[in-house]
Amino acid sequence: MLVRPLTGRLPRLPLPRGAVDTQIHIYLPGYPAQPGGPGLPVGSLPTPEQYRQFMTWLGIDRVIVTQGNAHQRDNGNLIACLAEMGSVAKGVAVIDETVPDAELDALAAAGVVGARIMDLPGGAVGLSALEAVDARASARNWMVAVQFDGSNILDHEARLSNMQSRWVFDHHGKFFSGVTPDSPQIDALKRLIDRGRCWFKFAGCYESSKSGGPDYEDIAAVARELAAYAPERIVWGTNWPHNLAKQQADYPDDADLTDTVLGWLPEEHARKLALVDNPEALFGLTAYQE
Repeated sequence: MLVRPLTGRLPRLPLPRGAVDTQIHIYLPGYPAQPGGPGLPVGSLPTPEQYRQFMTWLGIDRVIVTQGNAHQRDNGNLIACLAEMGSVAKGVAVIDETVPDAELDALAAAGVVGARIMDLPGGAVGLSALEAVDARASARNWMVAVQFDGSNILDHEARLSNMQSRWVFDHHGKFFSGVTPDSPQIDALKRLIDRGRCWFKFAGCYESSKSGGPDYEDIAAVARELAAYAPERIVWGTNWPHNLAKQQADYPDDADLTDTVLGWLPEEHARKLALVDNPEALFGLTAYQE
C-alpha cells in the first residue's frame, strides 16, 4: 500500500513565515467519488489531520484547498475539510452557470475564494464554461484556477485575455507537447500576464515534464524564465497528496521536490513573493501577521 511520508528532513531552503501552499487536495470519510471523475486517492485517505502534520514538516502556515476531480461538482467534501482546517485554509470550488446564488453564498461562508476550470480528462467543468464561471467569480471577487493542455494556449488566448477575474494558470501550464522559454506558447503566456489578471502556479511539475526528475530541466527552464519576467505573478503549491502516484516508487520526496522547485526562484525575496505576497494578492488573503 502507498504510504505518504508526513515528516522527514527539513527543506534546505526554509519557507518564509506566512507561506501559502496554493495547491492541495484533502479528503474526509463519507464523501464517495462521483461518476465522471477518478477514484479517491490510493492508500489511506489523505485527511486534514495528515495535511496538518505535512504543514509542520515543511513549514507551511496557510493553504488553499482545491476541489478534487473525484468529487466532480459536489463540493461537500471541500466544505467539510475547510471547516476541519479552520482559519489557515481557504478553498477553490467547482461551480458553473447553474449554481444558485444561495449555494455560492454558502461556499463563500465556508471559506471558498475561487472556482476551478479543469479541461483535462476527469475534470468537472471545462473551458466551455470559462466565461460563465468567470462572470460568477468576478461578481464575488473570487479568482479562477484554470488548467488545460498549455500546448494549445494560442487557441484560447483571446478568451483568456478577456477574463474579468484574477486567474492562475495551473500546474506549470501543463505544456504536454513540450515548450522552451522561446516557444510561442510562452510568449502568449507573457502577454496574458501583462494584462494584469494572470498568475502562474509552480505545482505538480512531474505531471507534464518530459525530461523527468529529479531536476525536471524542461519545466525548470520555463519556470526560471517566468520567475525572472514576472516575479510578482508566481505562486507555489506542493500538489499534496500527489494523486497521480499509484505506488510507492511514483511518490516524490516532498523535501527534495520543495528544494528543487523553490530553487527555480532566484533569491529569498522572490521566494517570499511567490509563497506569501503573491498568493495573498491572487486569493484575496489577509496579510500574514505573526
